[in-house]
Amino acid sequence: MTQRLRSRQQFQAVMAGAPVAKTPHFALHRAALDVPVEGRPLFPVADAWLGVLLPKRWARRAVTRNAIRRQIYEVARHRAAPLPQAAWVVRLRSEFSRKQFVSATSDALKRAVRQELEQLLARVPVPQPAAPVEARDVV
Repeated sequence: MTQRLRSRQQFQAVMAGAPVAKTPHFALHRAALDVPVEGRPLFPVADAWLGVLLPKRWARRAVTRNAIRRQIYEVARHRAAPLPQAAWVVRLRSEFSRKQFVSATSDALKRAVRQELEQLLARVPVPQPAAPVEARDVV
């Protein structure tokens, strides 16, 4: 199960780094979970944390932002491989053409968003398991 980012501090911690993956409309940011704030952990549960950042600049209508937000959470939830344990933010970085997608809740827009999100999340760097240490390798 994926936790949701809630506080401004959580979003700021994740957005502090450069994006780890990009598509034409989205950027994916990542941060480690061991970020302390005032002596307390910022992410108290060791799990994947997901946040969504949809600026009004790129999606003027609230119905469009809500439709995109729902698609992001659904794509992340139904992925074959769950997101690695880290804090993630999906950020909208350019608008979907209102000429091409006239309706904010059209199936065409939802399909386009879902397809691009699947491409974005497919680019998530997967941590490689540590190689087993054999007894002869230890000095």
